[in-house]
Amino acid sequence: MKFKKLISLSLVTVLSASLLVGCGKESSEKAEKKTFKVGMVADVGGINDESFNQSAYEGLQQAKKDLGIEIKVVESKQQSEYMPNIESLVDEGLDLIIGVGNTMVDDIKTESKNYPEQKFAIIDETYDEIPKNVTPILFKENEATYLTGLIAGKMTKTNKVGFLGGMNNPIISRFEYGYKAGVKTANESAEVKTQYAGTFGDAAKGKSIASQLYSNDVDVILAAAGGTGLGAIEVAKEQNKYIIGVDRDQSSLAPKNILTSALKKVNVAVYQTVKELADGKLEGGVEKVYGLKQDGVGIADNTAKLIPEDVLTYVNDQVKKIKSGELVIPSNEKEFNEFGK
Repeated sequence: MKFKKLISLSLVTVLSASLLVGCGKESSEKAEKKTFKVGMVADVGGINDESFNQSAYEGLQQAKKDLGIEIKVVESKQQSEYMPNIESLVDEGLDLIIGVGNTMVDDIKTESKNYPEQKFAIIDETYDEIPKNVTPILFKENEATYLTGLIAGKMTKTNKVGFLGGMNNPIISRFEYGYKAGVKTANESAEVKTQYAGTFGDAAKGKSIASQLYSNDVDVILAAAGGTGLGAIEVAKEQNKYIIGVDRDQSSLAPKNILTSALKKVNVAVYQTVKELADGKLEGGVEKVYGLKQDGVGIADNTAKLIPEDVLTYVNDQVKKIKSGELVIPSNEKEFNEFGK
């Protein structure tokens, strides 16, 4: 009897130890599974701008759904709010803070120095010397607008197409010269009339400039102007003209008038950046560049609704050349002047 009791006690001890080891392992696994927290500061366009900021926000929401991260988004009414908005996110102890737009470039750099342990990402800008805790996210917008330029060059009836830019900076320059190169390639007889609004947030000004362009026989416009471009889309609807959207698929704003949209897949870039963070693979101090090859730019999936099949076949052939490296699209005036020579 005594011997049996000893065996029973030994079994209980072994089982108890096993359970404790199992519980300890489970607790350890739970402790290892960290919930990442990511913040985003939107620029003055806001997260409902039907463009750049909204695309970034959608990427962050998708990351929340798929990866189980926590997100915090702060909108800015004016540029002077960028710094305090970034500071407020730093105070919350987030794993990554994303600044949307090149107008935050100086503020992100300042805060990266003030908080060297904090990880940052900046969309649409880089630095000569990239801080070790900042990841610049850049796009080859010129590759997307080249494709839309091909479409505009083939679709124009007047041989006059337009480009409406917001602020004249290197980013919008990529939009402009990629577009011009596409028009030139598809239709040497076509002329591109260019106007800049000097702002990304004035729909009335966009409406005025678009009206002027259409009145001068322009029959297709690419509006790379954020909120200013929304005014141009309104005019296209009113006058039953063609227009090309930017940043995200804007066809829902004018289904009969938006030929296509030059996609700048900020949502894809944001999602992939957050995934790299969660996987422990996000590198600071190194640029992440998205072009056609990385599926970071392109044209809208529903482009075929208003465009003939032969034009789309022509565009797809050009896509293959860009992805293979056979064709390099200009991103500024100098490169455009040398393009095709």
